[in-house]
Amino acid sequence: MRIAVLADIHANREALDAVREAVAAEAPDEIVIAGDIVGYGPDPAYAVEIAADYAARGAHVVLGNHDQAAIEERSGMTANARDAIRWTRDQLSAEHRSFLAGLPMTVAAEDRLYVHASADEPDHWHYVLDAQAAAPSFDASAAWLIVCGHTHIPAIFYARAGHPPVAFRPLDNQPAPLMATRRHLVVAGSVGQPRDGNPASCFALIDLGQRSVTMRRVPYDVETTARKVLSAGLPPQLATRLASGR
Repeated sequence: MRIAVLADIHANREALDAVREAVAAEAPDEIVIAGDIVGYGPDPAYAVEIAADYAARGAHVVLGNHDQAAIEERSGMTANARDAIRWTRDQLSAEHRSFLAGLPMTVAAEDRLYVHASADEPDHWHYVLDAQAAAPSFDASAAWLIVCGHTHIPAIFYARAGHPPVAFRPLDNQPAPLMATRRHLVVAGSVGQPRDGNPASCFALIDLGQRSVTMRRVPYDVETTARKVLSAGLPPQLATRLASGR
């Protein structure tokens, strides 16, 4: 079984379309959208409609913190994120908001758990940035494979009973092992706003038969998205950061 995981789309149409094409070429058995469909980017309605279409065709879709903020007031966001989400709310129809409001915090599928942020207290939006931060997820779930987003930085954490988790930074487009004797937490990077220094979109391709995960990088038209961010009157930093992948 092969699973494509799209996390942190952030209303970036050009990135989403490039990734959709790459995913279609892979023809995975399952598609997961790991939250933050909207926020930051200039095409929130389009992103929600694509996510809803994937969901209608059987994809698993979970709620992200920006998705939640688009339908209800939230505290704790940065100034840029807050400005972008206020603009986003005005771009969404009642149908778009209803779709986001109906998304679950987590989805369990066999021995896998899909969530936007940490698996412990998923509605508190903890970032899984290192092995110490990954430990509560392993404590909260017995799943062999936990998959999340939220950090925008691809990562894998391996856990063995009685030992602290170990962090691994996967190479772009190179399969990394998923071991039968370990449990795993995979952070799927970001489709629409990578923050690992590589501006190319990222999605995770999990192959359960081969017991591997590959962080697929997909270049897209960053300049067009950046121009649209500025034309929408969104904070300029949200445009400039796309080119640096930060």
